[in-house]
Amino acid sequence: MNFTFQRARFRDVLRADQCVHPGSVFDPISARIAQSLGFEVGMFAGSVASLAILGAPDLTVITLSEFAEQAYRICRAGQLPLLVDADHGYGNALNVMRTVEELETAGVAALTIEDTVLPRPFGETRTTLISTEEAAAKMRAAVRARQDPGLVIVGRSQAALFVGIEDAIVRARAYAQTGVDALFFTGVTTREELEAIAAAVSLPIMLGTVNAALSDRAYLASRNVRIALQGHQPFAAAVQATYATLKALREGVAPADLRNVAPKELMDEVSRDGDYAAWTKDFLRG
Repeated sequence: MNFTFQRARFRDVLRADQCVHPGSVFDPISARIAQSLGFEVGMFAGSVASLAILGAPDLTVITLSEFAEQAYRICRAGQLPLLVDADHGYGNALNVMRTVEELETAGVAALTIEDTVLPRPFGETRTTLISTEEAAAKMRAAVRARQDPGLVIVGRSQAALFVGIEDAIVRARAYAQTGVDALFFTGVTTREELEAIAAAVSLPIMLGTVNAALSDRAYLASRNVRIALQGHQPFAAAVQATYATLKALREGVAPADLRNVAPKELMDEVSRDGDYAAWTKDFLRG
């Protein structure tokens, strides 16, 4: 498949003067819903992948192949540009290169490589970061491994969350020199912190889930923030809806009396029923 269109659209988001909230997606149906609602970008998070694929917490027990396979299923479902959380690249800098190859082939529009020590080492009770030098090397390796120049490589740092804004700025400057297309920060909670980062680097900025102090998208855009996450509530909402429906059925509620079940019209839309009906007419009837 050709994913040039999605990658070009993602780069348009980075070049624009607005900040967008991505739609948190986890499978083909959720991606089609996000696209139909007008989301400019989809986000497939590592934490959501662990839940959707393994039913496991976000402890980096998922493998690259499992993650890439689900990313491909999402990408092929429509034309929603997909940003994915590639965690630490599943190993050292050479593993990062393999990660980029697999996710580029899967069709993602953008991927992040972060500076967290993953998985958590034996005996370690807190989240730690790899050195700035190693993280920068991983990001250079990611850029080198990219074959499609349209693919966006994003350097991601959790320094603001775990060691402070001063270290985050040092890392931001170092990562900006590696050839990445944008920088992603988690743990930025105040305007002062964001302004310090924006003053230090000129690359487009992405933010992890923002709080009320950073909820003004016009302000974020003025500080070069192009994407700001809102969290991953859609998957949790799907879990709650499935639980409530199965519980009601188990307790004897008749299927016809269930509430909040998607109507046939919506199911037809998200499953592309009309397309399949047309293809059946064109190709399966004599």
